[in-house]
Amino acid sequence: MAENSEAISTLNTLIATTIDSITGYEDSAQNIDNERFREIFRQRANERQEIVEQLRAEVRRLGGDPEDGGSFLGKAHQRFEDLKAAITGRDEKSIINEVERGEDYLKGKWQAALQSGDVHGETQDLLQRLYQSVKSGHDQMSQLKHGMETPSNA
Repeated sequence: MAENSEAISTLNTLIATTIDSITGYEDSAQNIDNERFREIFRQRANERQEIVEQLRAEVRRLGGDPEDGGSFLGKAHQRFEDLKAAITGRDEKSIINEVERGEDYLKGKWQAALQSGDVHGETQDLLQRLYQSVKSGHDQMSQLKHGMETPSNA
C-alpha cells in the first residue's frame, strides 16, 4: 500500500469533496421551488454518487480504505448555506449561484488531482473519465447561472 499512498490520499480527497457536492445538490433540490431545477439537482447528485462509488472501488483496488464522509470545510460551508437559505427564502438565483460556486471549487479540486502527479496508469485513466462528468456538471450549472442573468438595459 505504501507505493500507492499518494494516489489513495488524492482519491480520498476527491471522494470527500465529491460527497460535499452530493450534499450541496441534495440540499439545493430541497430548497428550490422550481421543479426543473430540482430534477437537475437530483440527477447531478445521483451522478456524483456513482463517481464516489467508483473512486471508493479504486481506493480499495489500490489497497486503501476509502473515505466515507465529506470534508470538514464542506460541512462548515453547508451550515452557512443552511442559514443563508433560511434567510433568503429559497431564492432561485441565490441557490443557482451557490451551486455554481460549489461546482467551480469541485472542478478545481479535480483538475489539481489530475495534474498532481500522484495518480498514474489505470487510476489516472479513471480520473480522466470521471472528470468528464464533473466538468459537464460544472458547465451545466454555469449555463443555468448565466441564463438567469438578464441584462438590465435590454
